[in-house]
Amino acid sequence: MYRILLVEDDQSLAELLSGHLQKYDYECKVCSDFNDISGEVEQFDPHLILLDINLPKYDGFYWCRKIRQFSICPIIIISARSSEVEQIYGIENGADDYITKPFSLEVVVAKVNGQIRRTYGDYAANPSERTVVRGELKLYLESLILEYQEQQVSLTKKEAMLASMLLENAPKVQSRETLLSKLWDDESFVEENTLNVNIARLRKKLKDVGADAGIEAVRGVGYRLIEEPI
Repeated sequence: MYRILLVEDDQSLAELLSGHLQKYDYECKVCSDFNDISGEVEQFDPHLILLDINLPKYDGFYWCRKIRQFSICPIIIISARSSEVEQIYGIENGADDYITKPFSLEVVVAKVNGQIRRTYGDYAANPSERTVVRGELKLYLESLILEYQEQQVSLTKKEAMLASMLLENAPKVQSRETLLSKLWDDESFVEENTLNVNIARLRKKLKDVGADAGIEAVRGVGYRLIEEPI
């Protein structure tokens, strides 16, 4: 089931959209913390975001740019701002589509379906893009998609980089220092728990696709991919 995050401070409209999308078998969550929308995105890990522009504190353009720093999931802006300039500005700030209010619920569903098909459907991954394959696990490096037996899950850029290193070097252990130096330009400024958090998220993604592989922590050394779930 695909997950959709609704970032809309008009509660009645958010609930209307959520209820309608759920009829089409989408799992929906309405954003509740408009001071940390990036945090909600990271926690819920949506397949698609419906984003309003007029939001408390920072507008949707700001949050679109912030989200694009760690995620490439489709973002559809829904806004009463209907000028051509603002629609262009939305796309240039990382949005994939722009719907002006008032709108038809069926138009929203059609656009959501289209983005989901293009991003996660049968033709989502470009055949020419770089891939890393180990057994039935397949990582699409440009699309940031992990696939196992036709089940797919989207990854953040950091998760994809971690997955690539572990898949390419399995079953060898990758030291924490090696992983940190590859993922961050200056590991001295990375909190000790940051790598642990990203490893935990990648473990969850492997479980989400039902992969017969897991990430093993080797005490005092680092991590490696093993061919059994953990």
